[in-house]
Amino acid sequence: MQGDPEVLEFLNEQLTAELTAINQYFLHAKMQENFGWTKLAKYTRAESFDEMKHAEILTDRILFLDGLPNYQRLFHVRVGQTVTEMFQADRQVEVEAIDRLRRGIEVMRGKGDITSANIFESILEDEEHHIDYLDTQLDLIEKLGEPLYIAQVIEQPDS
Repeated sequence: MQGDPEVLEFLNEQLTAELTAINQYFLHAKMQENFGWTKLAKYTRAESFDEMKHAEILTDRILFLDGLPNYQRLFHVRVGQTVTEMFQADRQVEVEAIDRLRRGIEVMRGKGDITSANIFESILEDEEHHIDYLDTQLDLIEKLGEPLYIAQVIEQPDS
């Protein structure tokens, strides 16, 4: 089925965002694990895998619409050095994604591509949950300070 070029561009742009997020979140998870923040690392790693599921869904849709998924580009990967910087960097990825998804939904609905719009709406719901989580964590860090916050995300390894 031949897809609309503007819809395909939105799908590919969101695919690029998901591929970027996979890399950024996975790197942050590995850094968190290295710092001993194991509970946080598990959560961040799971977020990376969620982004991978989004990338798979977008890839399938692009191929269905006779497009070519672009796996050769990434947006800028933002790497935080502290837990606050990591959350701020990840939040920025989500803010940009939410804006793109909302614009894409409008275009897709206007062109009658309800399936692509529904895919974007499903991803949007996940991204809104993630940004809510990040906002909550940043609020906790502001209230508790980084050292006390970090004390809450450490998990002792099994002996």
